[in-house]
Amino acid sequence: MKGTLSALDTYETSFTPLVVIELAQDVKEETKEWLKSRIIAKKQDGGAQLLIRPLLDKEQKETLGNDNLYLVGASRTRLLLGAEAVGLVRECVDGTMRTFTYGTRLSFRGFHDDNDDFLTMAECQFIVKHELENLRARDEKMIPGYPQAKLYPGKSLLRRLLTSGIVLQVFPLHDNEALKKLEDAWYTRFSVHYQPLDRIRAYFGETIALYFGFLEFFTFALIPMAVIGLPYYLFVWEDYDKYVIFASFNLIWSTVILEVWKRGCADMTYRWGTLVMKRHFEEPRPGFHGVLGVNPVTGREEPLYPSYKRQLRIYLVSLPFVCLCLYFSLYVMMIYFDMEDWALRVHEESGTEWTSVLLYVPSIIYAIVIEVMNRLYRYAAEFLTAWENHRLESAYQNHLVLKVLVFNFLNCFASLFYIAFVLKDMKLLGQSLATLLITSQVINQVLESLLPYWLQKKHNVKVRRKVQALRVHIDAALYEQVILEKEMATYLGTFDDFLELFLQFGYVSLFSCVYPLAAAFAVLNNFTEVSSDALKMCRVFKRPFSEPSASIGVWQLAFETMSVISVVTNCALIGMSPQVNAVFPESKTDLVLIVVAVEHALLALKFILAFAIPDKPRHIQMKLARLEFESLEALKQQQMKFTADSLKEEPREGEEETVA
Repeated sequence: MKGTLSALDTYETSFTPLVVIELAQDVKEETKEWLKSRIIAKKQDGGAQLLIRPLLDKEQKETLGNDNLYLVGASRTRLLLGAEAVGLVRECVDGTMRTFTYGTRLSFRGFHDDNDDFLTMAECQFIVKHELENLRARDEKMIPGYPQAKLYPGKSLLRRLLTSGIVLQVFPLHDNEALKKLEDAWYTRFSVHYQPLDRIRAYFGETIALYFGFLEFFTFALIPMAVIGLPYYLFVWEDYDKYVIFASFNLIWSTVILEVWKRGCADMTYRWGTLVMKRHFEEPRPGFHGVLGVNPVTGREEPLYPSYKRQLRIYLVSLPFVCLCLYFSLYVMMIYFDMEDWALRVHEESGTEWTSVLLYVPSIIYAIVIEVMNRLYRYAAEFLTAWENHRLESAYQNHLVLKVLVFNFLNCFASLFYIAFVLKDMKLLGQSLATLLITSQVINQVLESLLPYWLQKKHNVKVRRKVQALRVHIDAALYEQVILEKEMATYLGTFDDFLELFLQFGYVSLFSCVYPLAAAFAVLNNFTEVSSDALKMCRVFKRPFSEPSASIGVWQLAFETMSVISVVTNCALIGMSPQVNAVFPESKTDLVLIVVAVEHALLALKFILAFAIPDKPRHIQMKLARLEFESLEALKQQQMKFTADSLKEEPREGEEETVA
């Protein structure tokens, strides 16, 4: 029997706060009452059937003057029904993974009527967010109290409230006890150990757990490169025969690790249930706007925007702007080379220890400029992509990723390509690669984690002093927690974290045969990156909402593209080596043809390896095939039952006609 919200009591007098809604200070009382009534109302009446209460009662509000914070939760039954609505997948007692349903809840492993831990807190918060986002306008033409905030049937109320500035933010609360246990198992111990990915997933969700899983996998995958690269750097730096062997190993390594990651990712996400989780129809993103019309697919009223207008914006504005930024990046690069020439001339004239240090200054300055340009361009790319007015969040993200990756790739690697293939100065290439890699790692560690943590810690001390000075009878711990967390920065997703790893992968795979220590520095950075990113997630940013994911998405393709480019780059570097050129002293055409032939052969080997290594382990393939078979059998049984019921009805209709 399938449970329904109308048939079950989902109300509780007290509840665990899961989500905080912060309203603007000047929100009208009728708007607050309308919003609360819609959140509390039953699903059949167009509500979310959740629980809500203000953080402070009436007396406390008058004393503290803070009446714009509300706590949202849900009863246990409501959360279980919400788990069915969002399609969460759980392991059954027979070991299979199935979509959770309230009617068959007793058949799922770990479920008991008195067990409140069947759903993780991250899943509960995801369910609450899903229900809030699916609060839709019915007969309302506007938000009560705000006639300028128009509504139409089917419009998401929460998104309209956010875009109107009535709701400032909606964020999930931390569970301080669970967070402390996670920190102890994750990053507070100074030892080399595997990350507790299952616990990270239970607390932050699959998307963030997959990032940390990939970071850990990539770090350990770099160790063979680092171990091989260290003796190459120390003993055989000018031996190009061994240099060729190192480059060849680099090519195979970059292919194998990405294929192995896909298998490990499939294994993890199957265990977490997201690999077999059904995709839901994607709603328009909050910033999408247009003329009100009817969606031909859903039949709902929503903004419609002609695709040709979007294409005009992309090709006539965004594309020229990106090209202009790329040109500016190349112009800055040429300034950097002028600085290198100046530093070299000064060193040749003086030859002191200070001028030896001066040789590294242009690269350091250029590395800092690259980071500044990357961050400024990111803001411009976000603005342009939002202005293009993409309907779906996935389309918005794809266009943003493409813009940012193209610029970052050219901005970070153009100088290295210029040194390698125009100047043909391998010593300068190794020096520039080392400087860019190390400087970018230090800057990212400081700006992403250490500085925000220090600032947040200072702010927390001020807030705690204010709370301790209050003379009001309140739940000080909860009040302090909410006030602290609402002032924290919002975590904007794993985009920047994956981008950092993508650029690091480029430094290692494209030119590491010229500077074999690149992998060793990447390993050292990533061991500290795990702890700094964990600190950032736990203590610097608000807790993000959990987002189910079955893979690292478009980043898998980005890393695979980089590995293809690395094949071409390394083959070209090998072809430029003195030993290889000595084999063809007269005919450079033969050399070019052989290098191209080797490059094509290695690319063929790369794609053969990618094809030969299955994306999913055999046991996962069998389980997925079994699930598909059972789903088809269930559908067949349902159709047969419907046909049988129809045949039973036909004679009765005939008998009625005869009697008549």
